[in-house]
Amino acid sequence: MKRARSFSVLSGESDQPQAGPSPAGLEPRSPERDRAAVSEGVVRGAVAQGPRSWIQKVLEQIMGSPRQWVTPSEVVPVAVLAVQRYLLENETLDTVRKPPFYCYDVTISDGVYQEKCYLDPRLNFLVHKNILKVGIQMKIFKVSCLYNEKRLGQGILCMDKVLCGEALETISLETPFRNSAHQEIPERPLRGGKSHYLALWNNEDPYGDIWLTDKQPEEHNFNDTRIISLSHLEMTWNNRRKFPALLVRILHKSRLRYYGKPDKNMIEPYQTFLEVADSSGTVSVIMWNAMCPQWYKSLQVGLVLLLQDYSVKKTYPLRLRPLPVDPQMKLISTMEVCLNFRDPPTNISIIPERQVKPEWRLPKLNHHFITRSELDDMPEKQICDIIGILVFVGRVQRSKKKENCEDFWSHRWIHIADGTSEQPFVVKLFSTSQPEIFENICPMTYFMCTQLKVVRNDTQVPKVLYLTTTNESHVFITDHRSQLCANDIKVKNFIRWIKKKTDSGEMKTSVIGGYYPYPPVPKTFSKYRSPIKVGSFLTAISEVRKETEHLQYREQKRIAIQGIITRIKYIPHSSATESASASETLRDGNRPSTSQTAERESQSQEIDGKQQENGSMSSQCSQTTYPSMSPTKKKRIVQGQYTKITLLPQPETSAQTKGNKPDMPSVFQRSTSISMHGKARKTISQMWESQLWTEKKLCLVEHLHYSCVYPESIPRKFTSEHKDFLIQQYNSQPAKYVPPKERPPKLNDFKSARSLGHFEITILGLNHEIAIDVAFLPMYCPEDIRASQIDTLLTCMNYSCVYPQEESGTEMVPGPRAIAGDIIKAVTELDRMHVVCILDICNLGNNKSEVYLHKIYSPDKI
Repeated sequence: MKRARSFSVLSGESDQPQAGPSPAGLEPRSPERDRAAVSEGVVRGAVAQGPRSWIQKVLEQIMGSPRQWVTPSEVVPVAVLAVQRYLLENETLDTVRKPPFYCYDVTISDGVYQEKCYLDPRLNFLVHKNILKVGIQMKIFKVSCLYNEKRLGQGILCMDKVLCGEALETISLETPFRNSAHQEIPERPLRGGKSHYLALWNNEDPYGDIWLTDKQPEEHNFNDTRIISLSHLEMTWNNRRKFPALLVRILHKSRLRYYGKPDKNMIEPYQTFLEVADSSGTVSVIMWNAMCPQWYKSLQVGLVLLLQDYSVKKTYPLRLRPLPVDPQMKLISTMEVCLNFRDPPTNISIIPERQVKPEWRLPKLNHHFITRSELDDMPEKQICDIIGILVFVGRVQRSKKKENCEDFWSHRWIHIADGTSEQPFVVKLFSTSQPEIFENICPMTYFMCTQLKVVRNDTQVPKVLYLTTTNESHVFITDHRSQLCANDIKVKNFIRWIKKKTDSGEMKTSVIGGYYPYPPVPKTFSKYRSPIKVGSFLTAISEVRKETEHLQYREQKRIAIQGIITRIKYIPHSSATESASASETLRDGNRPSTSQTAERESQSQEIDGKQQENGSMSSQCSQTTYPSMSPTKKKRIVQGQYTKITLLPQPETSAQTKGNKPDMPSVFQRSTSISMHGKARKTISQMWESQLWTEKKLCLVEHLHYSCVYPESIPRKFTSEHKDFLIQQYNSQPAKYVPPKERPPKLNDFKSARSLGHFEITILGLNHEIAIDVAFLPMYCPEDIRASQIDTLLTCMNYSCVYPQEESGTEMVPGPRAIAGDIIKAVTELDRMHVVCILDICNLGNNKSEVYLHKIYSPDKI
C-alpha cells in the first residue's frame, strides 16, 4: 500500500508546545502566546506553513462564526490517533436529531496539538466499516461546535464532513493535547454521563483505565470475623437483615455482561457471575456495576475470598449454571449472593493461599480434561476442558447478537493438537473478556481452555464436530509447560509428546489467519434450508451487493443464490498474490470514476446527506462492489481422466493415515472418480466459458465483480520472527494507535498455506440480466500430504482442501495445474444447469469485501 508522509514533531527542540489550560475546551487562546509556545516546533507533512497549529486556527474560526460551524479556510491532513466508542444516553443537548445507540470520539493530531473530537453520528458508518481508523491521515472539511448547557466549559469539536486517506508510516505521540482535560485519567467520553469507553468492537471485553488489576491477596485476622456456611445461609437468609461473612473459593467466573441502554442512566452498567463454594455447597455470586471495574480483572478462578456486607436475593430461575466441579457437591439454587458498591457496600478480601487452613475444607479446582481421541465419543453439549498446542489461529470475526442491532460477538477459529489423534481440536473461540489473551494468541503456543461445550451433528453429511466456549470459559496461554496443570496425567502426557516433537524438529509448520469456511454445509440443499426461516434462505443476485454493503467490519455471513455457472478461470498462486496486491494499489490510486464518486459520497458525507455506497472497487473488481476472496469448501473435487481426488474432512490435520480418510461429498455433487496411474495428467485449459456467456455477457443490466482475493484472506505459514506483525494483521483494528517498533513487512511477503491459487467463477442470473463474479479457494499443499506429524499445518481442515486419495512410492502427486484442470472439467459438466451456490461474504474493512463460493448444489441435490 502506498505510504503517506508521517505527521511527527521533531524531538529535542527546546520549546515544545504545551497543553493549554483552558477549562472551557473551546476558549480561544492568544495568537501571540500560541506562536511563542511553538516557535521552535517543526512539523513535517501536516503543517506546511510552519509550527502554527491547524486545530487552533479552526477553533478561532468557529469562535468567530455566528453559525457555530465552519468550513476551514485551509484544509490540511491530520493523523488519527484514537477511535473510541461509548453509549450515549438520551440528552437534552441534541433536540434536532436523535443520537444512535453508540457514539465515537476521535483523537486527531496536526503535528502540534492533539484534540479529541466528536464524530457526527451520520459518519458512524465510516467506523463500522473500518474506513475511519487509527494510523491514517484524514482531511476535515466541515467542523461544528457542540455545547452542553447544563455544564460549564463543555464545548467540543464535532467533525461533520471528512475524507479518510492512506495509512501513515509513523505518527508521533509526543504532541500534547491542546485541552488538558482530554488527557485526564481515567479517560471520559466527550458527551454524556458515562465514566468510561467501551471496547471498540464488542461489549464483553474490559477496555480502558477504569479496569483495575492491582487487587492483591492480604492476610486477614479471623479472630473477630464471624463466618457462616453456604448451606446455613440458605436456610436462614429470609430471616436475616445482616449476614455473617462468607469464606469461599472461586470455581468459575463468567465473561462480562454489559446491559447499558440509552434510556437508563447507569454509570457503569456491568454484571458478572462467580460460582463459589465452601465445604457445604456451591452458590452463584453476582457482581454488579461499579464493582466490576474494581474487581473483575483481579478475581481469578481458584482464589479464596472473604465476602462481607453482601446482600442475598432469590435466584433468577432462567439462568443456566455451570456444573459443579464435584458431582457430589450440593448445588444451592434457591438464593444468589449480590456484591454491590452500595445497599450495602460490599467488602471483598482475597485470602492468600498460604493462610488457607485444611480444616476449612474448601474444595479444590477439578479440571475435566479430555484428549482429542476421546472427543469423537463425547455427546452433544458435554462440558470439558482441553490442553494442547495451537497449530492454527484464525482471524477475528464478528457476528450480530440480534438482527438489526449494533451489538456483536467477537470470535475466531483455532486448532489445537495434543498428540492423541491426527485430527486437532477445532474450537470456535468467542471473546471470554480476556482481551490480553484473545488478541495475542498465536500458533506454537501452549493453550488451555476450560468449560468448552461439544457441538456435533452426526446426522449431517459431512458430520460436524467442534468445541465452542460457554459463558464460564476461561483461557490460559503460556510458553512454559510447567504452568498448565502439570500434575494432571493428561497434561503430563501432552507435555511428553510436545517435547518429543519439538526436540525432533517436527513441530515446525503452523498457520495463521485467512478465510476459514467452517462449519460445512449439508450435502443436500433441503438439509441446508430446513433450519432457515421460510422465504429467507435464497438471495437474489441483484441483492448481493446490498448484503455485502450492510455488513460491518469483519462481519461474516452465509447466503444462497440461484444461477447458472457460465465461466471459470484458474489463477495460479503467484498470479493470485500479484493480482491482489495490484488491486490494493489501484484501489488507492487510479480507481474507476464510478468508484471515486462512491467513495467521495460516502467518506465526505455532510451532516444532512444520505449514506451512499461505500465500496470502491479495485481494478479487478471494478464496477460497483469490492470483491474479495472467495469460496471455501469443496468436498471431493474431481476428476480428470487419470486421478481420483478426495477432500479431507473438517479438522485441519495435514497428515491423514491411509484407510482413515473420512468420506467427503463432492462440491459439485456430480463427480465420477477414476484412479491415478502414476502420471500426472496433462493440464486442461486454464479457462472455460460457456456459449451462453458468450451470447449474454454484452447484454447484461448489471455485472457484479467480487472475484478479487485480498492478502488478508489467505492463511499464512506462521513465523515467530514476525509474530507481532502477524498477530496484528489478523486481529481487529485497535482503538488506539501504537507506533511500530520497526518498519513492518508486507503480508504478501509471508508464504501462503495454499499452493493451488484460486478460481474466478461467473454466475449468471436465471433471468440472464445480472451476473456476479466470485472466487473459489480450494486448499492444496502437496508437501503436506507426505508429512507424518500431527496437523503439521492444518491444510485439510478446510473443506475446500484437495488431496489425492491414495499415495504410494510409485505414484506421482498431481500438481496444482492438474488439479485445477479437474475442477474446471467438473464445472463444464454443469453447463446451462440451474444450481444453488452457497456464498460466504465478509467485510474486511477499508472498502474491501470478500465473496467466496462455499458449495454448489446441482439440480439432483436441490
